[in-house]
Amino acid sequence: MTDSAAVSRREASRPNRFPDSIESRSSWVAATITVLILAISYGAPLVAVVGLKPIATSLGTERSVVALASALVWVGTGLGGIAMGWIADRIGVRLTVMFGALMTALGLAVSATSQIWALYLGHAILIGLLGSSAHFPPLVVYVSRWFDRRRGTALALVSSGQYIAGMVWPSVFERSLAQFGWQATMLGYAVVVAAAILPLALFLYPPPHAGRLAASVAGLPHHPPPLGLPAKRVQILLCAAGFLCCVPMAMPAGHLVAFCSDVGIPAARGAAMLSVLLGCAFVSRLFWGWLTDRVGGLVAVLAGSACQALAIVAFGVTQDEVGLFAVSAAYGLGFSGIIPAYVVAMRELFPSSEASWRVPTLLFTSMSGMAFGAWFAGALYDHFGFYAPAFGAGALFNLANLVVIGFLVTR
Repeated sequence: MTDSAAVSRREASRPNRFPDSIESRSSWVAATITVLILAISYGAPLVAVVGLKPIATSLGTERSVVALASALVWVGTGLGGIAMGWIADRIGVRLTVMFGALMTALGLAVSATSQIWALYLGHAILIGLLGSSAHFPPLVVYVSRWFDRRRGTALALVSSGQYIAGMVWPSVFERSLAQFGWQATMLGYAVVVAAAILPLALFLYPPPHAGRLAASVAGLPHHPPPLGLPAKRVQILLCAAGFLCCVPMAMPAGHLVAFCSDVGIPAARGAAMLSVLLGCAFVSRLFWGWLTDRVGGLVAVLAGSACQALAIVAFGVTQDEVGLFAVSAAYGLGFSGIIPAYVVAMRELFPSSEASWRVPTLLFTSMSGMAFGAWFAGALYDHFGFYAPAFGAGALFNLANLVVIGFLVTR
């Protein structure tokens, strides 16, 4: 008997609050395991974020060079995620996730060899293109197929793996960097990634409806055009919106520790501030998931993007420690629901059978925006010597996002 059939048989014997729903206790188990995997996987690129200044000093280069290595993780994750979504549909998400864990661990080890080219190879190719790409995009699609009634809440929970990593790892890495150096920190975390994710992946069972999905969709003669527009145009607009909102999204997360150091705030406080930002994002993401289930993906994106725009402006005009802690908390509360809401919108507008390539394509453009934003903020800092121009540019990108999403909402 296959894993999928066994799960289906177990669930058939349990009472279900919603008789027509595919959701069950096993759905939440799958979501919880996915959160744990992502909380560990997302820690890998944070070593370079927390160690931005010492790594740049050690390699004798500018901050934008190191920031670009971290940024390329997002590009690699998004680009590789398109292929990994297709692969996971064929060999299963379990083997795909295991492969990603091994590549992430190898990428950290290669990056620790104290060469700029190795930092790029380790982060862009191994951690991003082959590592994280086998985790986040396939796992988001995987969890979305376990849920129908509470999909927004489940995806919000799963996407919180990034913020759990942000709460846990920055302070750990900051202490390790100060005591052991950045190379030893990367090597140590490579061991953590492999030792933790490989056994967790064994518990990723196929969704109980996976075998019925293709047949049910194939029976539909025609899927109505989304929002009354050609499907290709809606996909392009959503991808463009994802890029535009993720450019400012990446700026505080990628440069907050260095920004605090520039204005006289100790690195340990900056790392704590990053943890506060991502911790608030984790707490509020569950609210955004609940809201998305009730108002729909597009409206939730619009609301989250508006909150993010206000917070990015506040970063540009705040430099005292108390104020930055407050702005960091507000920023985390505002932006955290945007990406899960995009995924829900995609699932609402397009057939489930197309999720394995449409969702990773959206995530690719969004992560490209994250990569560009992290690099662009570093490049603007290198040119001007302070971060205010970067935050101003981020606000403009956010405004453009509101225009695109506002158009789609009016449809």
